[in-house]
Amino acid sequence: MEFTEKDIKQIASKNLTVDKVNAQIQLFKTGVPFVNLKDAANIGNGILKFSETEKNQAIKFFENKRNEKAILKFVPASGAATRMFKFLFQFIQEYDANHESVNSYINRNKASELSLFLVGVEKLPFYDQALSKVNELIPNFNSLSQDEKKLEFIKIILETDKLNYGFYPKGLLPFHQYKDHVSTAFEEHLFEAALYASSNNEAELHFTISEKHKNIFDAEFKRIEEIVEAKTKTKFNISFSYQCQSTDTIAVTPKNEAFREDNGKLLFRPSGHGALLNNLNQLDADVIFIKNIDNVVVSKYENEVAESKKMLGGLLIELQEKAFAYLHKLEENDLSEKELITIAEFLKTKLHVVINIEFEKYSKTYQIEYLREKLNRPIRVCGMVKNEGEPGGGPFWIKGESGNISLQIVESAQIDKKNKSQKRILKNATHFNPVDLVCGIKNYKGEKFDLNKYVDPKTAFITMKTKTGKDLKALELPGLWNGSMAHWNTIFVEVPLITFNPVKTVTDLLKATHQINE
Repeated sequence: MEFTEKDIKQIASKNLTVDKVNAQIQLFKTGVPFVNLKDAANIGNGILKFSETEKNQAIKFFENKRNEKAILKFVPASGAATRMFKFLFQFIQEYDANHESVNSYINRNKASELSLFLVGVEKLPFYDQALSKVNELIPNFNSLSQDEKKLEFIKIILETDKLNYGFYPKGLLPFHQYKDHVSTAFEEHLFEAALYASSNNEAELHFTISEKHKNIFDAEFKRIEEIVEAKTKTKFNISFSYQCQSTDTIAVTPKNEAFREDNGKLLFRPSGHGALLNNLNQLDADVIFIKNIDNVVVSKYENEVAESKKMLGGLLIELQEKAFAYLHKLEENDLSEKELITIAEFLKTKLHVVINIEFEKYSKTYQIEYLREKLNRPIRVCGMVKNEGEPGGGPFWIKGESGNISLQIVESAQIDKKNKSQKRILKNATHFNPVDLVCGIKNYKGEKFDLNKYVDPKTAFITMKTKTGKDLKALELPGLWNGSMAHWNTIFVEVPLITFNPVKTVTDLLKATHQINE
């Protein structure tokens, strides 16, 4: 595609190259191939289910090892809360107080979210704050009709010169109402980290945030630091990073031509959570827990969540230690046939690596090389919850282009739902990805892997979006826990539903795991 001088300057300002942008446009033209599902991963076929004894053993193993390890918790937290309030923004825009009641609006639009919000509003963590703001700004609030009160209350929450919650990063919104204070998701992540992501009474947390929110995250940490440290007897080291502009991708028109804004500039968009691989790649730790910012619980459920995390962490460390011991042995090159078969068995049964059927026919030198290549990779243990009909990705066995079969987390957008056999496999899925990972990013010599080498670039996503009312196609990089980790060694373990409590919409805060008095 031909770019103007101005375009080239704009591309360079994002640390991108014309070649890279053209390659992205080419991808829109050729389309991203669907993945080839071989089977759904379920219990006994790619997903482990621990007995109570096995769980306790893994937790004990983790507790014995944690102070020898550099542990870090990585939290993608750049999301704004705008989507949480989408149905309220819509209500303010569409509701006509002169011609209908709030109830008739709800009935006309089948607005069940709004109905739930209004019924449960007093249980929301920001209710008192919003009410005091309402009374401060509208002195005659109590004399208004019920419908007027509802409308004014919602306006106070959202409007930019009022509480402006739609602008807030999700991590800094009021999330949980305790007797003596209101906590944010950011604060809950600190309390949680003290339980399972700390070592020698210190916890390292890394949040990926939007650069414009850095000051308010800093202010929030300053406000709560001493309180949380005193309560948990843990010192917190917090670091932040931003999504790199060079990971932005160009948007195109439905005809695959570069999409231009009204001022003639090219439109670039953030390329989804796959862009965060760069951020993860900069970090240095032995064990990294990954969990989304909105997936937290009130304090009474934290121990249950922490137990599940420690179980996953214990399994990771145990498998990693065995893999490292085998890699040291392979380096000596002096292994018997029996030892080589033991290592192949470990890969097959413990790391769920499908070994080539020709393996036993390989020369000994090639067997050693093959095993080393399969073992010497980043490793991740991923919690999986039973599917309760949540949208999103899940665990599957995938057949790659070269015929390799591996365990992957797959988003539904990557699956060809028009293909009957693929649709049937999708229907057989029993588990769902809650984004609950424990990762080992160092090799057996203690050196960091370059995580960019383990990405499958063909697992990007193309999605339809709009900008100022015009349709466009957007490109997302291979998801952080999808194609970005395609060539990691992957272990799936069933974890309890209590570990999955995302807040996609503000009414999710009414669920038991976000309520203190339930």
